[in-house]
Amino acid sequence: MEFLGALPTVDLTYSDVFLVPRHSDVRSRLDVSLAPGDGTPATIPLVAANMNSVTGPRLAAVLARRGGLAVLPQDLSLQQTTRAIARVKAAPVSVDAPIVLAPDATAADALRWIPRAEGQSVVVADAPGDAEGTFGGAIPISSVRGTLSASRLASVPADARLGDLLHAQTVTLDESELGDARAAFDAVDAALAANPGGAADLVCVVRNGVLLGTLSRRSALRASIYGPALDRDGRLAVAAAVGINGDVAAKARALADAGADVLVVDTAHGHQSGMLRALDAIAALDLGLPIVAGNIVTAEGVHDLVNAGATILKVGVGPGAMCTTRMMTAVGRPQFSAVLESAQAARELGAHVWADGGVRYPRDVALALAAGAASIMIGSWFAGTAESPGELHADADGRQYKESWGMASTKAVQGRFGGLDAYELARKELFAEGISSSKIYLDPQRPSVEDLVDMITSGVRSSFTYAGAGSVAEFHVRARVGLQSAAGYEEGKALPVSW
Repeated sequence: MEFLGALPTVDLTYSDVFLVPRHSDVRSRLDVSLAPGDGTPATIPLVAANMNSVTGPRLAAVLARRGGLAVLPQDLSLQQTTRAIARVKAAPVSVDAPIVLAPDATAADALRWIPRAEGQSVVVADAPGDAEGTFGGAIPISSVRGTLSASRLASVPADARLGDLLHAQTVTLDESELGDARAAFDAVDAALAANPGGAADLVCVVRNGVLLGTLSRRSALRASIYGPALDRDGRLAVAAAVGINGDVAAKARALADAGADVLVVDTAHGHQSGMLRALDAIAALDLGLPIVAGNIVTAEGVHDLVNAGATILKVGVGPGAMCTTRMMTAVGRPQFSAVLESAQAARELGAHVWADGGVRYPRDVALALAAGAASIMIGSWFAGTAESPGELHADADGRQYKESWGMASTKAVQGRFGGLDAYELARKELFAEGISSSKIYLDPQRPSVEDLVDMITSGVRSSFTYAGAGSVAEFHVRARVGLQSAAGYEEGKALPVSW
C-alpha cells in the first residue's frame, strides 16, 4: 500500500482515508480471487467474530459454505463447542441446510427462525429439526410434507399450523441431477418452472432417498461464485476460540480433536504475559493448525505473539460497535493505523493479520485489506441476521430483530463466570465494559448473512478492479490511499432518495 501525497502524522480510522483508482488490467470483478492466503481454509476474507450473539453452528455453516470462516466463542463449554463443531461438519456442502419444522408447529414458530423476507422458507416434515431450528439429520424424503415461504407464513394467523397450510406438491431433485454450478442452477430453474404452483421457491435435494438439503435459484447461483471453506476431509471448516486461563493446552487439543480447523487464542488485551504463556503451551502441541492470537494494535505486540507461536494476529482494541473500551479507559487505537502497522510487522515475520472491528460498510472492508489485513472480522454486522444465534423477535410494529451484546459487558461476564459464587461474580461485574443488550434490526433487503456477504464481496471485488489487483496479495501492494476531511467522507455518501 502507498499513500497519495504526504505520510500522515496522526493515526487514522477507516473514515479518514479513501482508495485512489489507478490503471487496471483486471477485466471483471469475477476475475478477482478473494482468498486470504493466511493458511486457513477460507476462500473469502470474512471472519465471523467469536461473540455469543454472532457465531453459532448455523451461521458458521452458512458462512463456510460461501467461503468465510466463523469462530465459535470461548464462553461455550467444551461439550457445547464440540457439539457445535460436529453440527458444522455434518452440514451439507453443496446445498443449503434447511429449517425443518414439524406439521404441528405454527406460523409464529416458523417466523422465530426465518425473516419475513423474500427467499426465506421452511421445510415441513414429520421428522423435525432440532431445538435450534436447523437441519435435523437424516430425514427420509417420504416424511417431507412440503415447503412454505416466509410471505405465506406472514399472511396467515400466528397460530396457523404448518401442516394445514400445505397445498402444493414438494419439488424434488436427486443430487445426481445437479452437476456443476451452472447445471445445478439450470436444474433448479427447470424444476421450479415445471411446478409453478409450488409454495416456495425451493427445491428439496435428495440423496439415496434422504433429504440432503435445499436449493433455491439464488443459492444455486451463489454456488457458482463462491468456493466453500473446507477441511481436509471436504467438510465445512470452522474455527474455535480458546481463552488464556485454565488448562489452555488441554482445551486446544480437545478442540483440534473435535475438528476445529483454526484455533483463536483470545483476550481483550493480547499483549500480556498470560497470552504468551498460552501460546507457548499451544505451540508445543504441534497441532498443525493456524493459531490466531490477540487482540493487539502495535508492531511490538506482533513480534512478541509471533515469537510465542501465533501465525495470525487479531488486531483491534476499541473499534467495535458494542465496545465501550475507549470511552471507559482511553485505551485503543484508530483501526486503520493499527492494522497498517501490525500488518507490516507481521509480513516481515511471515505472519498475517485479521482486522477485528470497526467495519460498517463494504468500503471499510476494502480499506482494511488495503492496509494489509488478510481477513476482516465482523461482529455486530452479522449479529442482525437470520442465522446468528437465538430466535427472532418482533417489536410492536412487526419489525424483526436479534439481541446483541458486547463480550466484556455485564451480560457476557455473567455468562462467562456464572459458576462463581455470588461474591466473586459481583466482583467481576464491577469491571464490566460494553453494551449488555441491544436490538439489532434485520435489514429486510438483506436479512441473511449470505445477503451481507454478497454485498460486501461485491464492493470489495470492485475495489480490487479499481486498484488493478487480481488477488488479496496484489491489493496489498497496489492499493493507493489518500487522506480526506470529514466533508470529503460525507461527499461520498449517497443522497436520500427523497431529496
